[in-house]
Amino acid sequence: MRIPFNKPFTIADELANIAAAVRAGHLAGDGPYTRRCHQWLERNLGARKALLTHSCTAALEMAAILCDLAPGEEVIMPSFTFVSTANAFVLRGAVPVFVDIRRDTLNLDERLVEAAVTPRTRAIVPVHYAGVACEMDAIAQIAGRYGLVVVEDAAQGILAEYNGRKLGAIGHLGCLSFHETKNVISGEGGALLVNDARFVERAEIIREKGTNRAQFFRGAIDKYTWVDIGSSYLPSELIGAFLWAQLERAAEINAKRLALCAAYRAGLAGLAARGRIALPQLPPAGTTANGHMFYILACDLAERTALIQHLKARGIYAAFHYVPLHSSPAGRRHGRAASALAVTDDISSRLVRLPLYWSLAESEVSEVVDAVEAFYAR
Repeated sequence: MRIPFNKPFTIADELANIAAAVRAGHLAGDGPYTRRCHQWLERNLGARKALLTHSCTAALEMAAILCDLAPGEEVIMPSFTFVSTANAFVLRGAVPVFVDIRRDTLNLDERLVEAAVTPRTRAIVPVHYAGVACEMDAIAQIAGRYGLVVVEDAAQGILAEYNGRKLGAIGHLGCLSFHETKNVISGEGGALLVNDARFVERAEIIREKGTNRAQFFRGAIDKYTWVDIGSSYLPSELIGAFLWAQLERAAEINAKRLALCAAYRAGLAGLAARGRIALPQLPPAGTTANGHMFYILACDLAERTALIQHLKARGIYAAFHYVPLHSSPAGRRHGRAASALAVTDDISSRLVRLPLYWSLAESEVSEVVDAVEAFYAR
């Protein structure tokens, strides 16, 4: 493809950092670069404790263990999300309870959450779609009334804000992704943000295969041993070395992506004004986006399919997004819908994600816009 959907990138010293890590002789987890990343995340996001993981999926799995779920207990989440959001809790024996999304932000509809709470509910998992914040105050109030844990799936949300607070650092726990499709990348990679003090010590243990190894390395104990369940959730120091270079430029990366989103919005405004497509609504008051994604909404599934094929024929790769979890075989087997999911079903059939990555030029944005306009001119 001349214009791919995504293109991984280096922005500064990623490769030099990797070489330095190799020369230093520490390639396993929690080396100097990983510790720098932890400090950056804690300082810049406001998390009490940050722990790099080998993926956002791993961070979600750690969060699910920390929720201390019993088989059959329930976790409220949107169906319009990646499978990892649900899988992490299903692995603990919990039941995902799917709630519909809002039409404006495509986020979990906080107005429907309380009706989904049952005596078996233990957690709420808001997913900040496209790096735009869920209504976290309303979700936190519901969680407080029922004693629920809030786990933010902030995979797409690096440095985006809700009422002056960074996404991932608002709920009890937050999960970030550094997958190559995200704003700040390390190929694969993620982080668990621990914002509630009661979870900090156990999070370290779970991440270290269920051992108190982290306490040993701090000198708090004279030997470490197996004390809890866990797994090997640490990433290689090579991941931390690559990521550190990107974190140092994270604000610049987001600014570039926001500029590209603005170029798409300006270029496609005419089509939207004529009612041929719908554009993402601007983030609600009190929120700050990070330019993670630019999407458009076609009229229906047939039109979306034809548009994606039209763009592909011109060397442009656009993509749809999630197949709703409630309609998937595993979603039907392991979860349940709290009520009708009409918005989820509708949006998922019409959404088209346009190319967006660090090295995308505004001239290429114009080329994509021209190709979309040519489709609707037929």
